Amino acid sequence: MAKHILSFDLRANFACFKKPDVNDGIILTFNCLHKPALLGILGAIVGLKGYNKKGEFPEYYRAFKDLPIGIEPLEGFHEKGNFSKTIIKYTNTVGYANADGTLIITEQTLVNPAYRCYVMLDDTDECQAKLRQNLLNGESVYLPYLGKNEFSAWWDMESVLEYDYSLFSAKSEFKINSIFVREYPLHDKKVKPKYSPSLGTIINKSSYMYFERLPIGFDEKLYQYELGEFAFTDWTLKQDSTFEDLYTIKNLYNNKVIQLF
Repeated sequence: MAKHILSFDLRANFACFKKPDVNDGIILTFNCLHKPALLGILGAIVGLKGYNKKGEFPEYYRAFKDLPIGIEPLEGFHEKGNFSKTIIKYTNTVGYANADGTLIITEQTLVNPAYRCYVMLDDTDECQAKLRQNLLNGESVYLPYLGKNEFSAWWDMESVLEYDYSLFSAKSEFKINSIFVREYPLHDKKVKPKYSPSLGTIINKSSYMYFERLPIGFDEKLYQYELGEFAFTDWTLKQDSTFEDLYTIKNLYNNKVIQLF
């Protein structure tokens, strides 16, 4: 089979995925790893070049911009979809930054973020085949990082998993285990929890629905992020809920529904 879906668990002590619309007083971060940031990490693993010429997209983006990816906040590291955050203040000592006095930076930072990253790779593509091998071997040409080069990231070889997969078609109620693009209100699609006398417990329990507007790509004329409305939830959804590009993935350890975008 030429195409493979595999996942790897990406972790770091800290992360800052800078929001471009905040530039006064404090730098804020996106809560979730997003596609443009993940593509940069994949480029670093393969050894593709980053930004080095104004008005030109980096080599890694040109190579991977159409790569289907999925992202799942890793269980045990988030609380109802949200990662712990802290505020860090530091002094920028670069000469040009201090022309009008000492520049003090205030930055919101994620603490111990962790994500399960899914990629669909095609062995007939040289870069994608190399990426698959480097992930499986725990190798990276450049140091991957989460938003800033001092926030180095890593994955364990044992966390790299490959899956049998198929396009998902709902035949009953279901859950989506990754973040997914939200194209309509979801409240009416939630399956209400109920008590099961035979099991002696409540089924379809749910506790959260997390929303975030995240970068999904780039506007290649304006050289700025294109944003998408994303959700992440433990809700059970009704059978008639429809989403694009959902896949069923299976291996010895997992049987999940994820969205690749």
